[in-house]
Amino acid sequence: MNMLTKFLAIALSVSALTFASAASAQEAPDALVKRISDDVINTAKSDKEIQAGNINRIVALVEEKILPYVDSERMTALAAGRYWRQATPEQQKQLITEFRSLLIYTYSGALSQIRDQKIEYKPLRADPADTEVEVRSQVIQSRGEPIQLSYRLEKLSSGWKMYDVNVMGAWLVEAYKGTFNSEITKGGIDGLIKSLSDKNKQLAARSGKK
Repeated sequence: MNMLTKFLAIALSVSALTFASAASAQEAPDALVKRISDDVINTAKSDKEIQAGNINRIVALVEEKILPYVDSERMTALAAGRYWRQATPEQQKQLITEFRSLLIYTYSGALSQIRDQKIEYKPLRADPADTEVEVRSQVIQSRGEPIQLSYRLEKLSSGWKMYDVNVMGAWLVEAYKGTFNSEITKGGIDGLIKSLSDKNKQLAARSGKK
C-alpha cells in the first residue's frame, strides 16, 4: 500500500471524528464516527475546489472540521515519548504547533483524493463506562482490498477526541515516535522542532501555500 493510500485512509478515519455540538459528549463513539464521517466524506466529494486540489480550501476544511476533535497535545506527547517530560513548556508548545501543521498537510493531501470510498464499521467492543475506546472499521474502494482501520478515542469533558489511528496494523503515533526519537538523538528537542519546521516549510512551498 503506497503512502497516498495510507494518507487517504488516515484522512477518512480522522474526518469521521468531527462534530460541533455538545451532544457529541452524550453520543457513543462508534455512532459519532459513523454519522459524521458520512457528512465529511460527502462534503469532500461534492466540493469542486477540494477535488481540484485547492490547498487553501482543503486546509480550511481540515482546520475547521478535523483538528478541533483531535487531542494534539496527547498525540504529540505520545510521539515524543519519554522526551516529552524533558521539554520545556515552550518547547512542548512548539512541538504541538509543528506536529499539528504536519498533520494538516497529511490530511490535506488525502482529502483531495476522496472519490467513491465508503467506510464500514465493526461492532464496538467497549463498556458504557469506558473513557478510552478503539473503533474499528475498513475503507471499501472500487479497486483493491479494503483498508483496515482502527482509531483510539478518549472521552473528555468536551466529548470524544481521537489521539491515534491504525492503518493496516501500523499505529500513526508509533510511526512518528521513531522519527521523533531519531531527531532528538541527533539534535535534542530543538533539533526535532527545527526538523518539523523545515518539513512544514517544504510542504507549504510544494503546495503553494504561503
